[in-house]
Amino acid sequence: MARIAEQPTDTTAPSTEIISDDERRALQEGCDRWLRGNGRLSAADALAQLATLPSEDLTSDEYGEGGAVAVLETEVRALLGKPAAVFMPSGTMAQQIALRIHADRRGRRVVAFHPTCHLELHEDKAYQRLHGLVGRPLGDGRELLTLADLEAVREPLAALLVELPQREIGGRLPAWDDLVAQIAYVRERGAAVHLDGARLWESGPFYDRPLSDIAGLFDSVYVSFYKGLGGLAGSMLLGEEDVVAEARAWRQRHGGTLYQLWPYAAAGLAGLRLRLPRMGAYVAHAQAIAAALTGVEGVQVVPDPPQTPMMHLHLRTSAATVTAGVRRMATEERLWTWGGSSPTDTPGTRRVELYVGDATLAFTPAEVAAAVRALLPA
Repeated sequence: MARIAEQPTDTTAPSTEIISDDERRALQEGCDRWLRGNGRLSAADALAQLATLPSEDLTSDEYGEGGAVAVLETEVRALLGKPAAVFMPSGTMAQQIALRIHADRRGRRVVAFHPTCHLELHEDKAYQRLHGLVGRPLGDGRELLTLADLEAVREPLAALLVELPQREIGGRLPAWDDLVAQIAYVRERGAAVHLDGARLWESGPFYDRPLSDIAGLFDSVYVSFYKGLGGLAGSMLLGEEDVVAEARAWRQRHGGTLYQLWPYAAAGLAGLRLRLPRMGAYVAHAQAIAAALTGVEGVQVVPDPPQTPMMHLHLRTSAATVTAGVRRMATEERLWTWGGSSPTDTPGTRRVELYVGDATLAFTPAEVAAAVRALLPA
């Protein structure tokens, strides 16, 4: 979810609608329970996760070559069934590089994506400023991309970017047949198809297929190691050997070949082995929570039922009421829930995102529903 824009606040009294960064950090310091995701992983927690790896997986790399980086690249390459893989410090870097390569090889500059694509919303038009690409948003920002949206395009595309699942609309996923048809349509017209798979790990239970089947549909695939898996940072770009070899050159041009990347790669490896097997349990718990929220007046679950461990909750409430509830739970119950809420298209309705991870598994669906009720008018 995009961060809510903050306004100047009077430091002598908290805003009734906005929790500032300083207040958020202070509130979090007083909490010993976390409702969402994998909770707050301290430096000690991160080191403890690394300790779960065998010593041979904790060896250092040099400028991204060898060591834990190579171990992670090999493991993910096999998991996703791709010929080659390269570890990168950020997904922003990985995706811009992938699209640049596809565009250069086809002699085209237009890349298409959903209006809520991360490249469009959160990267300050870097695809345009750094790589001279032309963005072509497709479809309705509140709905999944459709084949009809692609058929309406009247210019040659260099690439289509598909996000699975789509975070900004509640972690939704297209039906398998729809996804296959869209990819075939684009490929027939000479464009590449790139997967924004930051949360690909969460898609397996919905499709009930190996992740390699999903990744196999795409020319290039990006995955993240901190979203869902609880790694420190870092991502991976996968594809054909020649594409990945070129991506390594672009990684150096972007300044991504740090002297040692192994701490990020090792944390990603630990998170992958620890949490990927739990994705089915996360999804099941998310669906149980959604069922518990069905009877709560003033709450709409989007989508219902959740298709991944993520859902959006549309609440008939105000920003001030949400903030008051967050403060009360943090100070009185030592429970950290949300940092705020976002507006929706419907006046009087606010949105929060609930991602289910290790921390959430410690709460029953009824307890989660009680936390959500605290965000509603009395």
